Amino acid sequence: MTTNRLALAAITIATRSALALALAVTPAWAQELSVSAVQKATATETAQKGVPPGDLAADAPASYLVKGGDTLWAISRLFLKSPWRWPELWGMNLSEIKNPHRIYPGQRLELVRGNGTALLRVASASAQESPVTTVKLSPRIRSSPLPDVALPTLNANSIEPFLTEPIIITEPEYANAPRIVSAQEGRVLLTRGDRAYARGPNGAPLMDDKAREKQFRVYRTATALKDPDTGEVLGYEAAYTGLATLVRSETTTEVTDTEGQRSTAIVPATIDIVSAKEEIRVGDRLFPEPVRMVQTYTPRAPKGTLEGRIVSVYGTAVVNAAQNQVVTINRGTRDGLEAGMVLAILKNGARVTDKQDEERPLLKLPNERNGLLMVFRPFERLSYGLILEITDSVRVGDRLAAPR
Repeated sequence: MTTNRLALAAITIATRSALALALAVTPAWAQELSVSAVQKATATETAQKGVPPGDLAADAPASYLVKGGDTLWAISRLFLKSPWRWPELWGMNLSEIKNPHRIYPGQRLELVRGNGTALLRVASASAQESPVTTVKLSPRIRSSPLPDVALPTLNANSIEPFLTEPIIITEPEYANAPRIVSAQEGRVLLTRGDRAYARGPNGAPLMDDKAREKQFRVYRTATALKDPDTGEVLGYEAAYTGLATLVRSETTTEVTDTEGQRSTAIVPATIDIVSAKEEIRVGDRLFPEPVRMVQTYTPRAPKGTLEGRIVSVYGTAVVNAAQNQVVTINRGTRDGLEAGMVLAILKNGARVTDKQDEERPLLKLPNERNGLLMVFRPFERLSYGLILEITDSVRVGDRLAAPR
């Protein structure tokens, strides 16, 4: 493959032997991180056509040593103006590297320009700062787990707490969820270690008949999230308050009153509070603990044009959001959004008066790009997004668009 046919390629470049070692020491789930057909097609096309130097970042380095803690997003941003175009960095070694999510510290990447295109290549072994050393072992079997040193596409530490804590639900879903009805000794507020009692929805007893429902997440009164453009309620965000374990199912029993009359009484289910983000109250709702899933994020731009608005900033009453904060947007799966899609945040242009004109006309300045966010948890009509980078504070109501 000649230089004029190569892309600015393969942040995930590694030799065959390095890949074989990675497959030997990484868990199965880490070897099967998703690569979409669209991303692979982009890499293939770029490998054939190349990337013009004009698409490089203005200060793209001549070389870069991959370090622990790096991410594909961060390294892509070093070399490209648009970091969500990371599949284009994969093009050169498409034949050798089957999964672009596995990149490793110690590789030195060299940027080569020429013939109207740019490419990225791995320095020769002699130029690497951390050459592979040979270790002689005694003739007996030894085994020990090795850490997975591959670098992630995006550092997910900022969003891990939000993968299961917040939920977007409908008003009927919240109203019909199991609820806490009482606590021991007449307590109103509950915390970790307390015991409480709950009932199922609409007279249906809360039963311990499914293993996944033994653990419940506790939520406070849901808040309506409205579309800034239409005022339509798109969903309700329930505030996470803690975690509870179902100890005994809801049943009934026969009771006798003071006059000797017998009747049937409900015995609510027994739950124990095992963790509390804030004080839990009578009336809070219970939702089954979701199945834990390994989530992979592959930042990419959505197809075509897409516009939206920021509806709220999660976990705070303040209308401003900073970098690495989570926001809710008024677009979801029904609009084609998927986890990993990147949107540009637009700062609303100010309204000013043209004082040089005698008629003093009102001017509306253009909306300017203020940063980027990545959708990481889409619902039908709303989505949670992580603010990746901004130049100024982000406000509720700011507009969103597909990045260009």
